Amino acid sequence: MLFQSLKPGLRGGLPLDLIWLALGSVPMAEFAVHAKPGALVLDLQHGLWERNTLEAAIGAASQRVPVIARCAENTHTAVAQALDAGAASVLVPLVETVDDARRAVQACRYPPHGRRSGGGVRPLLAGIDAMLAADREVAVGLLIETVHGVENVEAIAAVPGVDYLFIGTGDLALSRGTHDPAVLERDCERVQRAARARGLPCGLFTADAYAANRAFAAGYRMAVCANDIDLIRQGFHGALAHARGEA
Repeated sequence: MLFQSLKPGLRGGLPLDLIWLALGSVPMAEFAVHAKPGALVLDLQHGLWERNTLEAAIGAASQRVPVIARCAENTHTAVAQALDAGAASVLVPLVETVDDARRAVQACRYPPHGRRSGGGVRPLLAGIDAMLAADREVAVGLLIETVHGVENVEAIAAVPGVDYLFIGTGDLALSRGTHDPAVLERDCERVQRAARARGLPCGLFTADAYAANRAFAAGYRMAVCANDIDLIRQGFHGALAHARGEA
């Protein structure tokens, strides 16, 4: 298999603890893999990943843990770049309508089931048959991160070929125009209910391990237990504070 599939984890009953990487560091991805997360997320939308570092990080990680690529946008080109690099799953941003969801699914599948173009260095390493076998294991995740997306989530969750929903809490707060926890919790609960009604796992972007633990207790199947930006920031600040006797 081209990659460690995410689908067995999605079908299982255990929560998937995610490590989210945005800084574009291949060594950081290798360190993260050694922690044995449920999956590794490479942020291609807001992160610093370039094509060569993306390929290298997936090459270093994908046989040991599932790699999810958060695509830059919901286009065939962006999805193909992530999958051609060998990602086990794509997390497609800003899905707001049924048409958005269908476009994402179509971009992830080769004909006759979709419109993905055949090719790429890594998919073809073991030949056409292996490429098509890997296609069946690609997991399609949709980011619900706007008010419009929440309002259409029941119809979005019903689109054939969707494997999981994921809530982008930061962008959802911006879209709502409020960080009121009660308002955002109602939105998140609606997305979670829609996912559950269709038998889909639902994930939540969380800031740290404590928030991830609370999300799992609330029934979310996927949550972010660590991200590279905050870990590095906190590590540097903590070390200096201890050295200065301020901690």
